[in-house]
Amino acid sequence: MSKSVPEIAAKWLRRKPENLTEAENRVLQSSVDRRPISSDTNKAFAGKQSAGDRVADAIARVGGSWAFIISFIGFLIVWTLMNAWLLGQDVFDPYPFVFLNLVLSMIAALQAPIIMMSQNRQAERDRLDASHDYEVNLKSEIEIMALHAKVEELRSQEIALLCRQISELTELVQNELVKRGGKN
Repeated sequence: MSKSVPEIAAKWLRRKPENLTEAENRVLQSSVDRRPISSDTNKAFAGKQSAGDRVADAIARVGGSWAFIISFIGFLIVWTLMNAWLLGQDVFDPYPFVFLNLVLSMIAALQAPIIMMSQNRQAERDRLDASHDYEVNLKSEIEIMALHAKVEELRSQEIALLCRQISELTELVQNELVKRGGKN
């Protein structure tokens, strides 16, 4: 494989080094240095999260689960039954459950932006993953092309060697035939 970033860029990407992106430069340098480019993006991303980010992710994880939905439906049924039938005249929140509606609205008003923050972070993580995947794929392609070139070079050398050997054998056979033909 070539020894420098400009050589690799010219040979495999057909571009000048000044036209490479930062990611492409990093990939080519890792090829020159013979070091891996892959890394654990989850570990890197987790290290940058604040306590608020982790809480928002936990709320989004719980709020978007079937356990939460089923338990919340259960809560609504209990609330409705208690206030409609069980408490009789001493109801806490009579039909049409204005207080329950207020509580649900407040929960939704808080939960929606928290879930959106979590989704924004997930989108950022997805962009980071996609960028990292591009770098790994680019390096893999470059390494495969380099290996292909090495195999082709070895194959060409082997074919050239075989051709020389065939020529030598042909010459030996012809010389032997000439010797035998002169003896008859």
